[in-house]
Amino acid sequence: MSARWSGDWARPAEPLPTDVEVLIPAYERPAELAVTLSGLAGQRVPDFSVIISDQTEDHPVWSQASVAAMVRVLRAQGRRVRLERHQPRRGMAEQRQFLLEQSSAPYVLFLDSDVWLEPDQLRRLHEALVESGCGFVGAAVQGLSYLADDRPRERAVFEPWRGPVHPEKIRRGDPAFERWTLHNAANLAQVAAEHDVPEGHWLLYKVAWVGACVMFRREALVACGGFRFWNDLPDDHTGEDVLAEWRVMERWGGAGILPSGAVHLEAETTLPGRSVDAFDVVLGSPATD
Repeated sequence: MSARWSGDWARPAEPLPTDVEVLIPAYERPAELAVTLSGLAGQRVPDFSVIISDQTEDHPVWSQASVAAMVRVLRAQGRRVRLERHQPRRGMAEQRQFLLEQSSAPYVLFLDSDVWLEPDQLRRLHEALVESGCGFVGAAVQGLSYLADDRPRERAVFEPWRGPVHPEKIRRGDPAFERWTLHNAANLAQVAAEHDVPEGHWLLYKVAWVGACVMFRREALVACGGFRFWNDLPDDHTGEDVLAEWRVMERWGGAGILPSGAVHLEAETTLPGRSVDAFDVVLGSPATD
């Protein structure tokens, strides 16, 4: 079932099971979450549902008019939207594990609450993941305020996948770790301008990791433990997405998608403390790994 158009909004409809569940961790920033949901409302296929896990301390983020309105739009389109209050805050890994445990679809998209998706981005992600058979495909978020900031040195590590995506083991200090510079600023938009990908099509490329917009084969993520390592981390960690992706990459491989229609809203972060990287704690730093 594609999204229902406005002529059908008032007609009763029972949401059907979906292949993709969009998992959104939320904390404050209702305006940004409303923009994120508006991007989802612009997706036609595949069929998807949404789960929002909110950790805002006072009133739930969906009590704000902008968020509530976009939830109503998605539901009128025929999408199932679940609103979960999940407290107290125990770090992003625990929040992501909670969302994963609420899901049941074969494909899950972890989407941060400050990312707008270009129409058709969800289809391209899902199609690329299904056709490649790898563990995850991510759309790296771009800050379009940097669109004129050309950084050729940071883009030099771009390498498309030639043939099937295969497993990789990446650690801090490895040459492949340096691919992280690809996702700075608006580098990926610059890379896309250099590659003539026909509209609606996509190209997979090698990544160190992808943040904020990543679609997993759910069974692959669960088989690798998901984010259950949250118990081993202080609450103020970051890098939990990196660790989960690395574990999936070692068994099934992972890739980024070009072009990426994922736009970072460039709002102030809700995670100002970034002194602890989950992958260093769990895997050990290069000196001890």
